[in-house]
Amino acid sequence: MVQAVRAGRSQQQVARDFGVSPATVNRWVRHAHGRRLDRVDWSDRAPLPHTTQRTAAALEDLVLELRRQLRSESDLGFFGAEAILAALQARGVEPLPAARTVYRILRRRGALDGSHRVRRPPPPPGWYVPEVARRRRELDSVDLVEGLVIRGGPQVQVLNAVSLHGGLVASWPRGESVTAKFVVECLVEHWRRFGLPGYAQFDNDPVFQGPHVHPDVIGRVSRLCLSLGIVPVFVPPREPGFQASIEQYNGSWQVRVWGRFEHADLGGLADRSDRHVAALRRHRADRIEAAPPRGPFPKPWRLDLQARLKGRMVYLRRTDAEGRAELLGRAFEVDRHWAHRLVRAEVDLDAGKIRFYRLRRREPGDQPLLKEVVHRIPPKPFHE
Repeated sequence: MVQAVRAGRSQQQVARDFGVSPATVNRWVRHAHGRRLDRVDWSDRAPLPHTTQRTAAALEDLVLELRRQLRSESDLGFFGAEAILAALQARGVEPLPAARTVYRILRRRGALDGSHRVRRPPPPPGWYVPEVARRRRELDSVDLVEGLVIRGGPQVQVLNAVSLHGGLVASWPRGESVTAKFVVECLVEHWRRFGLPGYAQFDNDPVFQGPHVHPDVIGRVSRLCLSLGIVPVFVPPREPGFQASIEQYNGSWQVRVWGRFEHADLGGLADRSDRHVAALRRHRADRIEAAPPRGPFPKPWRLDLQARLKGRMVYLRRTDAEGRAELLGRAFEVDRHWAHRLVRAEVDLDAGKIRFYRLRRREPGDQPLLKEVVHRIPPKPFHE
């Protein structure tokens, strides 16, 4: 292979001719670099020591005996590797093993008490919504970045969005507080251009969810989603993991846009942000193309905030000590045997029911129905 490469053939062609990977060809070409082929050591085995050193059986037995003594008689109560090593040193044992060697002896002889953490594979993205987990529908996560200040200028909030499977991003910096009206305008612009996701995910900020002072309040952003056939999803408060994709993009935007440059004004920041978003979309073009298809934006369409609510809403919640879940400003009894556990509450506005499903990260595909509750959102006018 090396001779063929040195004769002028490409490594890719040589790899195809010999039926090996290009990496294998490249490895041997680098291995023989600058030397005659008859002087190259072509052995592919790593050098091994001719002799290995193992702790004497007598020392291993002594380590175990000292562990038993320390565990039952030590006033301090320590009987780990460091304590055993100190006891060996006090007895004048020579040569003294290392603490790591003592630990290996304990592990090899089955004398360790602690249990190793079982690492399980993570659940698939969007595991808490079956259609999203199976890549049948796309989910857009939307969130706010707050607390940014332009030197000598206004405070800045940024509305960010990213799709779960495709990584399609969008950012809208604003020199004043972000309102629900602004969120609706930005999302309509984004969805008109790129199509509708099956689900839109938010945290429980009143900007997204609506005011929390009264029960059964459906906010402006939720009404936008419902009018377009999108299912709004509200993640559980103070629960890690569910907002991972949007939080990652929030951090990336702050590092690559906000933190890299000094912005003279909001216009300059918006220009930098738009350029970064466009570049990131080009960079993720293949991933965006491979994502679940997005639905067409309806024509004609107009947001009617007073229209009858229809469709579904999803609330991810953790039950309390009594097995109750709080959503829509109310506490619903789910299952007292499912206390302090995750549930997915699907509000069926057409049927006037709420269905609670069990959620477990360890078994993401097993989401049985726990309870069905009759609950209708009372019709009342939406106040601008």
